[in-house]
Amino acid sequence: MANALVSIQIIPKTPNGEDVIPYVDAAIAIIDQAGVPYQVSPLETTMEGNLTELLGIIQQMNERMVELGSASIISQVKILYKPDDASMNKLTEKYR
Repeated sequence: MANALVSIQIIPKTPNGEDVIPYVDAAIAIIDQAGVPYQVSPLETTMEGNLTELLGIIQQMNERMVELGSASIISQVKILYKPDDASMNKLTEKYR
């Protein structure tokens, strides 16, 4: 059972000022490879799972940005921690 929802907006400083979209795509690929439920929105991506695992995914995302040449990265993170069951579907079901 998931105990957290974590939303992240990752903003890498690109080496030559190029578009960040390929970098963001690489960050989302890290989430996808982790196998956790996630939803991409225009300004951030929300993941669902165990808080410790989700924070580890964020670390991997930042490390990947460095591998791609980013000198610095801003990661804006929001966390909903609910030990008895955190769910994207439950939180947004009234809007569907």
